[in-house]
This record gives sequence, C-alpha cells and structure tokens, in this order.
Amino acid sequence: MTESRWEVVAEQECRDLWIGGRGPTLVFGFSVLLSAMTYLAATNQAMNFLEQREAVNLTVQIGLAVGVLLTVVVSADAISGERERGTFEGLLLTPVSRRGIIVGKLAAASTMWLACLVVTLPYLWVLGRGVAGAVPAALLALTVGTLVATGLGGVGLLISAGTNSNKTSLACGLLVLLVLFAPTQLPALPKTGIGEVITRANPIGSALHYISQILVSRRGWTHDLSYLASPVLVALVVTGVLIVAGPRLVRLTAGLR
Repeated sequence: MTESRWEVVAEQECRDLWIGGRGPTLVFGFSVLLSAMTYLAATNQAMNFLEQREAVNLTVQIGLAVGVLLTVVVSADAISGERERGTFEGLLLTPVSRRGIIVGKLAAASTMWLACLVVTLPYLWVLGRGVAGAVPAALLALTVGTLVATGLGGVGLLISAGTNSNKTSLACGLLVLLVLFAPTQLPALPKTGIGEVITRANPIGSALHYISQILVSRRGWTHDLSYLASPVLVALVVTGVLIVAGPRLVRLTAGLR
C-alpha cells in the first residue's frame, strides 16, 4: 500500500533541480538581470524619494515575474517531462501515493520562487534603505509572491499532467503567463471600468497593482486588500484540484484512464 509521503518526492525533485545544475543556472541568470537593473537605478543621480520607491516597486515586480516564470517552467516539466524521458513508470512503482507525487512536485517547483525571493532581498535593501521601503517590500514579495507562484505553479502542473509532450506543456505554460502578463503593461488599465474588472480577475495584474499601491502610493495594507481575492482564489482552487484529483492526474498516458 502506497503512502502519501510527498516530502520524499519533494526531496528527490529538489536534489535533481538544484544539484543537477538547472536551478542554480536559472537563478544565476536572474541575479545578473537584477544586478544590472539595480546598478542603473542606484547610480541615477537625479533620483528623488518617489523615484526610489518606484525603483523598489520595480524590483519586487521583476522578482515576482521571473520567480513565477521559473516556477511555471519547472512545474510544466514535472509530469510530461517524466513521461517523455521514460522515467514516469519507475516513479509510479515507488511506495508513494499519486497524490503525494503531485504535492511533492509542486513543493519542489515552488523552491524556484523562494530562491528568486532570496536573491531579490539584498537588492531591495540597497534600493529601499533611504525611504524605509525594504522591509515592506520584502514582506509583500514573500506573501503576495508566494500566493501567485503557488497558484500558477499549480496551473503549470495541471498542464503538465494533461499532456504527453514536454514541448507542448512548456508552450502552454508560457502562453498562459503571456496572456496574464500582457495587461500589466497597460498602466492606465485599472483606471477604467472594464480595465479594473480585468485587473481584479487577473491574479498577476491584481497582485502587482496591490503591491504598487502600498510601495509607491503609500497606502495601507488593508486599503486595497480586495485585489488579493484573485491570487488567493487561484491558489486555493488549483491546489485543491491537484490534491483531490491527484490519483487521476498522475497516469502513464495523458488523456487515458
């Protein structure tokens, strides 16, 4: 009889991700990007307090965006990649329940977001120490970013469970992110009626708007709390679906019982 030992799966997945070299390489690339952005912001001699808060906000948003992207990439490879490499049958023969496999793989994929968060923290301290923005930015990144990364990481895992091709799974995951990130590039969108509805329904758009209102507009944490409804709902629903439907999702051939 199998046991729901998800931590065993998570440990093995983390070992493959971080000791295997893929995780450190991706995080190193992210750190190079963040270093370049921080250098440009810190060396701007005309920067005033408002611009400094905007730089902190931009750093949080970049950290969240890249962290979520890497989480989705890893989760989209979690099951379809096993099928494609021919290693999934061996995983199913281990004394771990299929629900435990799902939870363990999601937990391992979420470590990509946590790694990006750890890399982001020193940059937030450098940019935000003059306006006392480092601590609020770090707390916002931890709470809001974890919600978004968990929800969308779960979406990537659902996509991976429904496809046999790793390329198809990755393409679908990236397409979902593109659709969600595209509206965030329209700054005036939340100011219109239909735009506000789109922003609130979009877990990424609503999360970034909530963060901006606190870091840039200096509003209280509870002022626009309703914007977190979408990230919370997506995280709860997707996680619930993965746990409840885990035994049906983890199968050798996608689409067949």
